[in-house]
Amino acid sequence: MLALGVNIDHVATLRQARYALMPEAHNAEPLLLEAVAACEEAGAHGITIHLREDRRHIQDADVYQIRQAVKIHLNLEIGNAPEIVEIACQVRPDSVCLVPENRQEITTEGGLDVAGHEAAVAATTARLQEHGIRVSLFIDPDPAQVEASARVKADMIELHTGAYANTQGAEREAELRRLIAAGRQARGLGLQVNAGHGITTANLPPLLDIPGLAELNIGHHIISRAMRLGLRDAVREMLTAMQAGPSGC
Repeated sequence: MLALGVNIDHVATLRQARYALMPEAHNAEPLLLEAVAACEEAGAHGITIHLREDRRHIQDADVYQIRQAVKIHLNLEIGNAPEIVEIACQVRPDSVCLVPENRQEITTEGGLDVAGHEAAVAATTARLQEHGIRVSLFIDPDPAQVEASARVKADMIELHTGAYANTQGAEREAELRRLIAAGRQARGLGLQVNAGHGITTANLPPLLDIPGLAELNIGHHIISRAMRLGLRDAVREMLTAMQAGPSGC
């Protein structure tokens, strides 16, 4: 069964817009734990949060509080920075997804260069796994990155679907072919295949053709739809779309 992880970073983004200097104030809102509960009630399989070095949305206290409260799978996205890796080892989420970080970016703009930093990624992967944490690597659908992910002994990859989402026509078809090929390659190497970034109910169906696809991590679209539908119904809407099955394209 294809699993849905809901990224709630943008719930924290809204809170920080007003309460950046006092995120733990008694009247700070919206409450992340309420968002977690709503996702759980709607049937989500996991919660994803990204603890960035600049703490632009999720705060350290959020990570610890959510770890204690969450009843479903917790996926923590982090950059390969010693301070953040140490927090992950203390918190022990169910999984960690290593992602690239650029202080100037609005959101994650590309995949992790595993092939160019194998030694560092392998060391962090091993350390997290020693703490009982499964490790995913957020990568572009590139054969060299898939191979490198297997060499560093990651448990999973998360295919970056942003290029697919942000293009149309022939370019989108080309990106879809790359994603399908990467999924097939990863599956052959024994890696779990996840995907995320820019996924919506409208562009989802062709992505369901990716071989071995096990999990989607989706945030912006669900939170955006929640402004109209409410968070529970936005999660349910995505779950319904996921159950439709591959497009057959």
